[in-house]
Amino acid sequence: MRGVNHKEPMAERVIGIDLGTTNSCVATVEGGVPKVIANKGGYKTTPSMVAITDSGRRLVGHIAKRQAITNASNTVYAAKRLIGRKWSHPTVQQARQVLPYKLVEGDTGDVRIELRGTASSISEISAVVLSEMKKIAEEYFGGPVEKAVITIPAYFNDGQRQATKDAGKIAGLDVIRIINEPTAAALAYGYKKNIKKRVAVFDLGGGTFDISVLDIQDGVFEVLATAGDTYFGGEDFDQRIVEWLVFGFAKEHRLDLRTDAMALQRLRDAAEQAKMQLSVTPSAEINLPFIMSPSPASGKTDALHLQRTLTREKLEDMTADLVERSIEICDRMLKEARIQKEEIEEVVLVGGQTRMPKVQQVVKEYFGIDPVKSVHPDEVVALGAAVQAAALVGAQEEGKQPDLLLLDVTPHQLGIMIAGGYFNTLIPANSTVPTSSMHTFTTVRDAQTAVKIVVLQGDSEVANQNELLGEFLLTGLPSRPRGEIEVDVKFDISPDGIVSVSARDKSTGVQQSIQVTATNRLSEDEMKRILSTNEEFAVAEKNTEMFTKVKNDVERHMRDVDKLMPLVKDFITGSDFGDDALKKVEAVKERAKKAIQRQDVEALKDVQELLDRAVSMLKGVAERIASKK
Repeated sequence: MRGVNHKEPMAERVIGIDLGTTNSCVATVEGGVPKVIANKGGYKTTPSMVAITDSGRRLVGHIAKRQAITNASNTVYAAKRLIGRKWSHPTVQQARQVLPYKLVEGDTGDVRIELRGTASSISEISAVVLSEMKKIAEEYFGGPVEKAVITIPAYFNDGQRQATKDAGKIAGLDVIRIINEPTAAALAYGYKKNIKKRVAVFDLGGGTFDISVLDIQDGVFEVLATAGDTYFGGEDFDQRIVEWLVFGFAKEHRLDLRTDAMALQRLRDAAEQAKMQLSVTPSAEINLPFIMSPSPASGKTDALHLQRTLTREKLEDMTADLVERSIEICDRMLKEARIQKEEIEEVVLVGGQTRMPKVQQVVKEYFGIDPVKSVHPDEVVALGAAVQAAALVGAQEEGKQPDLLLLDVTPHQLGIMIAGGYFNTLIPANSTVPTSSMHTFTTVRDAQTAVKIVVLQGDSEVANQNELLGEFLLTGLPSRPRGEIEVDVKFDISPDGIVSVSARDKSTGVQQSIQVTATNRLSEDEMKRILSTNEEFAVAEKNTEMFTKVKNDVERHMRDVDKLMPLVKDFITGSDFGDDALKKVEAVKERAKKAIQRQDVEALKDVQELLDRAVSMLKGVAERIASKK
């Protein structure tokens, strides 16, 4: 039942959120048991979709998905694949070719999405989805929720992690921890179980892929290694089906459906449905009537329809390289971490794309064991986030260590640029976090009084091929010959994977430090503007909900009046009281219609009570008439 606080009175409400590419999910822990919180419609997952209507109203979740076909260019999906990325990144340019909505470059070189002429950051779009998760939880608890653990792909870099934290802040959440999705899944899988195993979590979701290997023993979850691809997932499988449909249609009719935003959205929806169907049946019918309207320019006089049959075998053939790509990433990770496949005792499948039979078959063949299917691929990550959230808050309230210990790793190498444009690693990939590392460097020029510290994250030995996290100057160094001045550079990584760097001149003690901030991150001023805009949207949404609620009640009363009037009209007509009562009822109905047209919620509230009285009066008369018959 909604609106009931199921937690102990003094316990602080805290949630876990899986911010997914395709769907998002929110969970909590009650009575020591993690559970997913369903939305208003009773669904345990909510589409990660945001739309802006002609009137400027903001829609999120299922309601946004339902209108996506008719409002394709102003409906955002798969925003997670773009979060924290720079405009110049190759995947962004790739996305521009297939997405129906418009991508533009932001002032800081980040990616923005333009909806109805307004460019929004990806963090802002993601915050709308997180706000919906927060709202779902608050409706369930019947009160405010502020603290949350949010999950991210394990292979997210520092910029993507910070952008996700920004999204949480915009959504009004105190993000107490960011944890990796495979790790969260392992937490849910091993929670309160006497498991002592080495486990691989194979997480192929809507937009990202991760593979992590963990040792689980006595409440300790130690990640040994992780790898992945933050632009690879179920969306790519869908796109292969879309391309198959587009090129088949072009071959038959010499027309490109990709030029029509509405047609493209219909193709995407059909592709997703067919893919899901093929997980349980050998073939799927794709039938899209009137996919292309007649156009004089095209020389077509009749509307065109699309009807194709897609078999599971054809889908597997079209996506064989994608499935193989996931295995190649697994293989590379195990070799780099020096872990033998035979050491892995269980493989846990996570993410909606792992429902594909071919994916399950290939994973089984590669690891040599049947994958675990006891966890729900769409819910397990949120459940694990809730477990971590409850452990952190519970321990904080009781002033002790959490009853489970999570030892995660950083997915990428971290270091600085050195002379010659090379990358010097200070923290290797798959180092357990939190962690720190220090290295001493010397000046490279005579009389050098300042050094520029360029902080990088990546896997290439060439500095400019890695991700720039930030840079700062250490000044005030003594003027001495090259090599005589020694500078200690120290890296610190928080449990969230957020990086801090400091540099200190050993001879003078002069020090400079920064918490690395992505160069394309939102400024404080922009964060304030977005928070203010979100408050305005929240007020507008609340007013809309109130109007809809009162309107529905008023319209119900009006229907009741219309049903009762014919029953009593003849009986009361002719008397002064009767004629006056009927006129007043008609007048109230007219006031209600005008208030609905104006969307005047206060006026509607006034007539709501009057209509309620009118219905009671008419019912009373109808009952007296019935008793006399």
